[in-house]
Amino acid sequence: MKGLPSLHVSPIEAADDCVPEHGVESFLQTKFWGLFKARTGWQAFSCSYSFEEENIRGHILVLRRRFAKIFTFLYVPFGAAELEALPQRWEALAALGRAIGRSLGGADIFIRFDLPWRASSAPDSTKKLSLHKGADIQVPDTVILDITKSEEELLTGMKPKWRYNIRLSQKKGVSVKDEGILGLPTFMDLYRETAKRDKIAIHPESYYRTLFETASEVSSESGPCLSLYIARHEGDALAGIIVLHMDGQATYLYGASSDKRRNLMPTYALQWHAITEAKKRGEKTYDFFGIPPEGHDASHPMAGLFLFKTGFGGDIVHRCGAYDLGFRPIAYRVFRTGERLRLFWHKKVKKNVGRLGRSVFQNRGLGPTPGDSSKNHDSEKTKPSNP
Repeated sequence: MKGLPSLHVSPIEAADDCVPEHGVESFLQTKFWGLFKARTGWQAFSCSYSFEEENIRGHILVLRRRFAKIFTFLYVPFGAAELEALPQRWEALAALGRAIGRSLGGADIFIRFDLPWRASSAPDSTKKLSLHKGADIQVPDTVILDITKSEEELLTGMKPKWRYNIRLSQKKGVSVKDEGILGLPTFMDLYRETAKRDKIAIHPESYYRTLFETASEVSSESGPCLSLYIARHEGDALAGIIVLHMDGQATYLYGASSDKRRNLMPTYALQWHAITEAKKRGEKTYDFFGIPPEGHDASHPMAGLFLFKTGFGGDIVHRCGAYDLGFRPIAYRVFRTGERLRLFWHKKVKKNVGRLGRSVFQNRGLGPTPGDSSKNHDSEKTKPSNP
């Protein structure tokens, strides 16, 4: 790979900047997503690049975030998909990162690529290219369901209990409806209950409202379009999910559920309704958008999420995750040290303290802690708000 690619950079600040929308593999690389992130604390840039000698061209969405008031970094969510086919893909990625850093002023500490490349693309070492394994912001693993199949074929491809739970929810009178942005207050009530139960972080309601408003503002024939499905029983909201429709794909973004009447299996009714509605729209795939790595035992905190999503069938996809290219080595090392300490605190210390507390609670004969759903492994445990 010789030299840096040529680059053309345009800021994304208004709906007019989203036209035309480039065809990309992931909604995370659309100008729509850039505008949404620009309205929620980031800067967004649409970059067209070209490696002239290799005859490789592409478009990439780059986001910038400020931290500690004076530092900034760049972030590329699921971008540079077209480079994966190159024999020198990692050299090309490093060159692209350097070109982006220079074109955007050269003041950023590093750029992080959350790569959509399959895990088999991961190299033995990238240090000679100054690429370092970074902390994944997007969950690298997911389940993608081919919904061009008939409904009967889709049901046959599920685990038997999943088919049973879908039919049980229907038999018990669980109804599902797309309530759109008007259903957002209901969804947020469920989401806050979920966050408390499963100890996850969520955004304020204004974040999700901005997402709906931005999608509506830039929507075209191919999307984006958002559905907010609410499952109800006798008028009571039991669960809800937000699904994005774009470019022939449906993506399950966020989910929430109540502790009430979980025996009616409303989350199964929701997913099946969303899948069949996506089929009616002529979409080809349904992306469950995030699972824990395959092979975790039942004690893993997100084991229920893995079982729930994989139970609907589909193909499990493993991506190679995030890689960083540092521009300012000392500042980057300081940032990474702080990031590792933060992750260690949240993933190890706080969770182990929580497990110890639950163990003491149970050993005193008081039974499971309120809201503990760790043993309900076939139920949905909602992922954090990573998008």
